[in-house]
Amino acid sequence: MSNIWLITGSARGLGRDITEAALAAGNNVVATARDVTRLADLESRYPGQIRSFALDVTDANAARASVDFTIATFGRLDVLVNNAGFGHVSPFEQTEEADFRSQIDTNLYGVINLTRAAIPAMRAQRSGHIINISSIGGRTATAGLSAYQAAKWAVGGFTEVLALELAPFGVKVISVEPGGMRTDWGYAAVADAPALMPDYEPTVGAVLGMLKAYAGNAIGDPRKVADVIVDLTKHDTLPAHLILGSDALYVFGQAEAVRQRAAKEWAPVSTSIDIEGVDLSFLSGAMQS
Repeated sequence: MSNIWLITGSARGLGRDITEAALAAGNNVVATARDVTRLADLESRYPGQIRSFALDVTDANAARASVDFTIATFGRLDVLVNNAGFGHVSPFEQTEEADFRSQIDTNLYGVINLTRAAIPAMRAQRSGHIINISSIGGRTATAGLSAYQAAKWAVGGFTEVLALELAPFGVKVISVEPGGMRTDWGYAAVADAPALMPDYEPTVGAVLGMLKAYAGNAIGDPRKVADVIVDLTKHDTLPAHLILGSDALYVFGQAEAVRQRAAKEWAPVSTSIDIEGVDLSFLSGAMQS
């Protein structure tokens, strides 16, 4: 049985690969982009299966309109893929306020806007998948990516909460967290980097150098990632987070080890503020995995 998909950021990069994979699997897709002319070839190759919709994900009204269009066109909405996003590498001190806000608006509020619009329909039909394309940067830290990673960390927390809230009526929510992929993300991230203050050369400068060398040579294949995304919609049980890529697993493992060591070292301080005789049994019903 085919599903009805709504995908943001469909014109390029991973979003394009997800759109093609969903169509190749026989699904119907509303593909969104700021410039929908870049989707014309897919409309020719998959007549009747795909409709394009011009969308700025930061516009909540437009997000609602895209969901309404999907349901009016295909009758329902089964899969929402929140893919649109971008990042710029710059020290926080040197990041213009407008750029910082734009990254938060796209990477976080874009997800919020589309999800808010989609939930009522999925709740009513008692089914659906919301797939948030995040990054391993949503659970690790990289110098120079303060805006991008702040948004992605927030997407991870947002996803976990929604997974708990929506599970009782059959809606699955997952944050997909890839490492490096052979898309144009890396090129765009470093394209407009400012001339660094000397103090940031050892940190942000090192990241810029790494990304410039890594762009186009990442180990992740976006077509394989897209195939994983399509396969996720066939599962009734999903984790709140899914790391993709050996590089992502390695970076995550290193970050977790640092956190665990710090938590153990500072545990006496953490518990020192408790009222004597505290009973934690009240947490057993409030915390769910």
